[in-house]
Amino acid sequence: MELRQLEHFVTVAEERHFTRAAELLQISQSGLSASIRSLEQELGTSLFIRSTRRVELTTAGQALLGDSVRTLASAAAARNAVAAVRGLVRGRLTIGAEPCLGSVDLPAELASFRTANPGVEVRLRYSGSVDLVDAVGGGRVDVALVVDTGHTPAGVQLRPLDTQEMLVLCHPGHRFAAQGSIRLDELRGEPLVGFQEGWGAQALARRAFAAAGFDYRAAMEVNDVHPLLDLVGYNLGVAIVPASFARKRPDQLVAVRLLGDVPSWTVAVAVSDEPSPAAGAFLRQLQTA
Repeated sequence: MELRQLEHFVTVAEERHFTRAAELLQISQSGLSASIRSLEQELGTSLFIRSTRRVELTTAGQALLGDSVRTLASAAAARNAVAAVRGLVRGRLTIGAEPCLGSVDLPAELASFRTANPGVEVRLRYSGSVDLVDAVGGGRVDVALVVDTGHTPAGVQLRPLDTQEMLVLCHPGHRFAAQGSIRLDELRGEPLVGFQEGWGAQALARRAFAAAGFDYRAAMEVNDVHPLLDLVGYNLGVAIVPASFARKRPDQLVAVRLLGDVPSWTVAVAVSDEPSPAAGAFLRQLQTA
């Protein structure tokens, strides 16, 4: 088997979709399918269960995935090491980020990095912080901009960039709006608008509620800050958010201080213990910005 085939296999496995994988790899879908079929024939087994909407890994595919990721990472590290000796930063840099962190202008950082490092192919993936930290640990992402939720797997470092307090955001007509602050336990039974499992604000709110002795249950869950602000704006619930979210619509929504044992919203860079030269260059840029 060839490294190219393993790259194709890993990309399809991560995207669970041949069309999206082909777009990322910048090859035709027919070419990608042929590469996967060739790999399956060589191994004598199917690697994917295909359907009209998505693909899933077979048991054999699951067994192959971990070693494939490690093999590709080792090959990339070898190429990067040779380039580093020549004073060049080359290779591929996969960056993960949770949207709307409120501390980093990621598009501007990416533009600056690409200008300074034209030999690096940059890929960007958005997801929740918990999943992204795991992806760094598994070698699927090189660097991730995340919220520190207290979840740090072995082999991963979190380097803090900025810290904010968590607030309660509500409609001006809500009973909380007339109060300068509320206690955490006043949210017991209150309709909540929140983020999906694995996102920073959800993980922090769940931890705070557990420490206060009651469960976190959001009636409405979203995966982006703007629909969350819309739902709060229609008085469909209150939200627990970092201060930067509250500043997005100060004339429409009210931010209320939250008292009690509430974790801070700390934006951090997640990176492996031994980052690649490209990852190291991106880290240095972030930390000197």
